[in-house]
Amino acid sequence: QVQLVESGGGLVQAGGSLRLSCAASGLIISINDMAWYRQVPGKERELVAVITIAGSTKYTESVKGRFTISRDNAKKSVFLEMNSLKPEDTAVYYCNAELRTIESGQVRNRKYWGQGTQVTVSS
Repeated sequence: QVQLVESGGGLVQAGGSLRLSCAASGLIISINDMAWYRQVPGKERELVAVITIAGSTKYTESVKGRFTISRDNAKKSVFLEMNSLKPEDTAVYYCNAELRTIESGQVRNRKYWGQGTQVTVSS
């Protein structure tokens, strides 16, 4: 069974740092783009950062200069280093990855989501 498992969320004071991790497992042939999204109650899920297989990155404007996305292809993992955290960064953070997998004997290409990890920044 293919899945993405996140870790690293928690409670931190404003100005602090957290590092999120996400590891993919299962019968995975290859991984294309990997990304982090976040969502607060009552709002749509927002793209925070994305990293391509070549290592190119993009960030939403509000986190530029504070967050860094990286990946380890050998470990099928993506990370989000979050510094200078603000209360408005409070959200559930979700890992997302475009995976080519083998499921039920067939090759499939689709996006997978992690279960989400809560990040709470206190003022």
